[in-house]
Amino acid sequence: MSIEALKERLPEYAKDQRLNLSSLLNDSVLTPQQRWGALVATALAARNPEVIAAVVAEARQHLSPEALEAAKAAASIMAMNNIYYRFVHLSNDADYKTMPAKLRMNVIGKPGVEKVDFELWSLAVSAVNGCGMCIEAHDHVLKQHGVSKEAIQQVVRIAAVIHAVAATLDAETALAA
Repeated sequence: MSIEALKERLPEYAKDQRLNLSSLLNDSVLTPQQRWGALVATALAARNPEVIAAVVAEARQHLSPEALEAAKAAASIMAMNNIYYRFVHLSNDADYKTMPAKLRMNVIGKPGVEKVDFELWSLAVSAVNGCGMCIEAHDHVLKQHGVSKEAIQQVVRIAAVIHAVAATLDAETALAA
């Protein structure tokens, strides 16, 4: 399946998502690797099989095998971290903030792509998963590396649109059943 076919699957009430998806694919704020890595990472985070298949199929034309693996790694590691750190952030017990996580996160230190790209993808996944602590941490690192607010906003826009497309397709599948 292609992203074009994915857009055609969206019902009329989701016309805005079709238009948003088209504009995201043609932006000039991010590098192609940043854009396509964010698309892959957020598609995986959104968990819809059609969205994952369409995005990954097209991403293979724009990403090196290493970058594709790194985008998948960002989705995987943030699936874990977003749960853990959201708990730490939301818990009323301050002791959790001082306790070591004791979770392996080696890929963050050696993701196989530029740190900025991996951080952008991790931020996008954290937005999908709603982890405020992770959003703040990745936003801070990106700004320290000189990433523009426009680039940061763009990966969050990708996360929002991919999530909306996945939610819409999930709803349509449920309504058809």
